[in-house]
Amino acid sequence: MLVALVWTSLTYYVIGYSPEAGRFFRQFLLSFAVHLAATSMFRFLASIFRTVVASNTAGSMLILFVFLFSGFLIPKSSMPTWLSWGFWLSPMTYGEIGLALNEFLAPRWQKTLTANTTIGQETLESRGLHFHGYLFWISFGALLGFIIIFNIGFTLALTFLNPPGSRAIISNEKLSQIQGSEDSSSAANAEAKTTDSPNNTTKSHEGRVVLPFEPLTLVFQNVQYYVDTPMAMRERGFTQKKLQLLCDITGVFRPGVLTALMGVSGAGKTTLMDVLAGRKTSGTIEGDVRIGGFPKVQETFARISGYCEQTDIHSPQITVEESVVYSAWLRLHPEIDSKTKFEFVKEVLEIIELDEIKDCLVGMPGVSGLSTEQRKRLTISVELVANPSIIFMDEPTTGLDARAAAIVMRAVKNVAETGRTIVCTIHQPSIDIFEAFDELILLKSGGQIIYSGPLSQHSSSVIEYFEDISGVPKIKNNYNPATWMLDVTSTSAEAELGVDFAQVYKNSVLYQNNRELVNRWSTPPPDSKELYFATRFAQNGWGQFKCCLWKQHLSYWRSPAYNLQRFVYMIVASFLFGVLFWDQGKKLKNQQSLFNVFGSMFSTTIFLGINNCSSILPYISTERSVLFRERFAGMYGSWAYALAQVTIEIPYLLAISIAFVVTTYPMIGYYWSAYKVFWYFYAMFCTLLYFSYLGMLLIAMTPSFPVAAILQSAFYTIFNLFAGFLIPQPQIPKWWIWLYYINPTAWTLNGMLTSQYGDIDQNIKVFGETKTVAAFLRDYFGYRHDQLPIVAVMLLIFPIVFASLFAFCIGKLNFQRR
Repeated sequence: MLVALVWTSLTYYVIGYSPEAGRFFRQFLLSFAVHLAATSMFRFLASIFRTVVASNTAGSMLILFVFLFSGFLIPKSSMPTWLSWGFWLSPMTYGEIGLALNEFLAPRWQKTLTANTTIGQETLESRGLHFHGYLFWISFGALLGFIIIFNIGFTLALTFLNPPGSRAIISNEKLSQIQGSEDSSSAANAEAKTTDSPNNTTKSHEGRVVLPFEPLTLVFQNVQYYVDTPMAMRERGFTQKKLQLLCDITGVFRPGVLTALMGVSGAGKTTLMDVLAGRKTSGTIEGDVRIGGFPKVQETFARISGYCEQTDIHSPQITVEESVVYSAWLRLHPEIDSKTKFEFVKEVLEIIELDEIKDCLVGMPGVSGLSTEQRKRLTISVELVANPSIIFMDEPTTGLDARAAAIVMRAVKNVAETGRTIVCTIHQPSIDIFEAFDELILLKSGGQIIYSGPLSQHSSSVIEYFEDISGVPKIKNNYNPATWMLDVTSTSAEAELGVDFAQVYKNSVLYQNNRELVNRWSTPPPDSKELYFATRFAQNGWGQFKCCLWKQHLSYWRSPAYNLQRFVYMIVASFLFGVLFWDQGKKLKNQQSLFNVFGSMFSTTIFLGINNCSSILPYISTERSVLFRERFAGMYGSWAYALAQVTIEIPYLLAISIAFVVTTYPMIGYYWSAYKVFWYFYAMFCTLLYFSYLGMLLIAMTPSFPVAAILQSAFYTIFNLFAGFLIPQPQIPKWWIWLYYINPTAWTLNGMLTSQYGDIDQNIKVFGETKTVAAFLRDYFGYRHDQLPIVAVMLLIFPIVFASLFAFCIGKLNFQRR
């Protein structure tokens, strides 16, 4: 109601509707009913289809029906007789009838014309809306009926329809291999052979490394990390401009050693790992970090390190093996031959125990594809296949049950046994998982180390260290050492004991031993050379583009929720356009004949374009999250991804455009000329291109899908208002005309209408005078046939501009904050 009131208040008197107060409130009442009916309709659709893409497609189809049969684009009198039922089924019909009657039956429209017809009645007659005044209230009642029906349907859908279930998915290739086989393997069979302990292994992986790597030590001394003090803290009296999150962190991570980073929530575990990995996008870092004894260079470090994020983000329509192959192609040195790469991929899958499910699609988290634990192992595989010397893992067991966590930790142990440096943040692990680690760095609140050293068998070293501190209670029998350690070193325990565990650690022998260890590993070994790579990425530009295009091709081909639905929408929409505007193309009698044809062009441009733009938003949003991870990993440049994303759309849009032309052109009955047919196809193809690229751009320039969805409405409003259909170009106020010229849909409609009728010299009756069709287009719409070459260039420029802006924004704008 508030939206309707604001809208009516802002537009009613500004536009200049009849000034009577009663008519103002009647328009407000009808606007409220239309708004509520539309909201109820879309809510009902969402409850029926239950996914974003399916609901968007169904919503677009319903909007198409509602608008086409409302009598606005084509009057009821011009519709085929056997389709007149659609006029009465459209909720928008009743909104249009009510608003038209409310305005054109007002006193100021009652001036009598010839044959005792008023101006208002003549206007209503021309639009097929010549109804009695009481139909206003019937229209309002009909809208209330739609509201009730949609809400009943919404309630029933919520009651009886379940949400889409989680399901495992395998690729078509694998399915064709296993059909007819009664004893095919599955992931469950493979994992049933294993035990629940991360310290047990079913295979020996030592000595099987296909690709050699250089074991490297990561040394860090006196690392400090500061961020700007949050405004909320300043308002509470915190005077310092900088807030220190890490304080004097010193330590070493060595090859073949599995190190755990632990601490209470907010102690700085992930912060320390992000600082060492070079993933922080804000704040100030101080201290010395060395790789193999040499100062760390981030560009080089990204090539020899891997980072397993906690969120496990992967492209959903790629199989497990394809995900690992994709990472290998982009991150392994190009001099390594394909056979060796595939052997290494096979070995990695075996080490991480993913070889039995290598043909499963990754799927969406919690919806389809891999389980959470399998995703964790896939994340490790994607990083391991880059053959890194150092791997960081952010809480690899978070969100897993005991058995799944044990499987993941066994995979981590297998990686450590290859001689790589492995660092994991971990939060309240079980006894088995905790004792799978070799060493521990324990942080307390404030980002200070309170223990750095070995765990030893049954965690004896760490237990002995803390039990030697005066006042610390002894661990109970069969108690989890990790839980006990966090309990006795908590902030409350520290205050109760009057002990600063960070200071106790700095005064300990363990600290002195660690300093000696750090000093020893801070010096490069004899005859060693500093790591250097001639290029930032392992692959050249062409190689990056090919890899990205290969993955996008697989993703698109396996995305029926995106591609098949928009193709089906186009077929249904084209059929509706063809039937509703059947054989209107050559029936040129008066201005209404041209308006009908122009209405078909306007509706195809807007509806097909908006559907394409809206459909691509969730797909690009999902893939952008994958892009952020892959770009952080140094897999490719942003331009390679953007070019591949832009390129893969072309064949699909080409097919959609051809199908659209083949369907609608003969049904509407346009002129059969190769020149005119090509122009019709060219205009629609460019339109679908710039709408699709606009959708990509909206995602690239906004932090999230909901924000992009809101922003697209602003573009659609401009595309509608300034397209030259609602208000012809000569009638647009001069101070707004620039919006017409930068509006791509205006150029599409110009090209479509002018190419069809701009050279037609047939005389028609327009507004009481006789003109040729070409002259009417020139005078009324501002369309000139000799300007078609300019239109052709402009239609090509818009997709290029949107695609270029997408590439720029996807490379420069990073909405991840670490």
